[in-house]
Amino acid sequence: MKIVLLESLGISPEVLESYAAPLRSQGHEFAAYERDLSTETLISRAKDADILMIANMPLSGEVIRNCPKLKYIDVAFTGVDHVDLDAARECQIAVSNASGYSNESVAELSLCMMLSLLRNVSQVDRRCREGKTKDGLVGSELKGKTVGIIGVGAIGTRTAQLCHAFGCKILGYCRHPEQHPSDIVTYVSLDELLSQSDIVSLHCPQTPETIGMINAEKIALMKPSAIFINAARGPIVDSQALADALNQGKIAGAGIDVFEKEPPLDTDHPLLHSKNTLVTPHVAFASKESMIQRADIVFDNIQSWINGEQKNIII
Repeated sequence: MKIVLLESLGISPEVLESYAAPLRSQGHEFAAYERDLSTETLISRAKDADILMIANMPLSGEVIRNCPKLKYIDVAFTGVDHVDLDAARECQIAVSNASGYSNESVAELSLCMMLSLLRNVSQVDRRCREGKTKDGLVGSELKGKTVGIIGVGAIGTRTAQLCHAFGCKILGYCRHPEQHPSDIVTYVSLDELLSQSDIVSLHCPQTPETIGMINAEKIALMKPSAIFINAARGPIVDSQALADALNQGKIAGAGIDVFEKEPPLDTDHPLLHSKNTLVTPHVAFASKESMIQRADIVFDNIQSWINGEQKNIII
């Protein structure tokens, strides 16, 4: 079989070769490329592939339909909204993801953002460099805060565990709470969570039902002292409504790792200019440890699929 990796997995060439070598020893062809979003280039690279590997680059129906030998798409990411799944179904192509590889890294960055915003780290860093003092910027502790977790799956659960270890009360909202029993999470409605939480941390998947879920009406339910964290997906949140709430002092701060599009962003994006907003260019999933774990999962996906057993099934 021909296996084509269309973008970097965030590991060194030597580590990548350690995963590719066993496949080559079994008689399979393995080719790896740097990311290129040109449809023409992608078709040229992928047209003879039996298996395609991607991370978070878009994979359009046009590319999929121009790969007549393609049987399996291995997505080195948890979310698969960047893949045209309708085209994959139409062409009877199996799809797997890398569920679970970034649970720790996303949860830890979410916690990092909470602590940084509570303690005004960006502002006091700037003050110190300018030869000034902390006056007016004394922050708050995480201990004792009520943290609301929207989406209590694997990442949301790990975030809840970390916050609980800091002495927080944990509220949770998800569509099927009976599937996520927890001794530390009290499940409430979304409106209750938003109105009662000191910190709201978003960890639900992007689906047709969740796009735009956090809009101006929902943000208005939050406390003026509340902090909002999004390390899930950008389109779940109305960015302009969130920026307006921040600029008008209707909520106290936000930590944003994801946007409507993948960075680089347009420099006039509203959340790049809103008050007390910590922004990162979609890095929550990326740690040295998570990249190795991701590679372990996606290459195990391939070996299992070749052996007749599909893991981490999307389609």
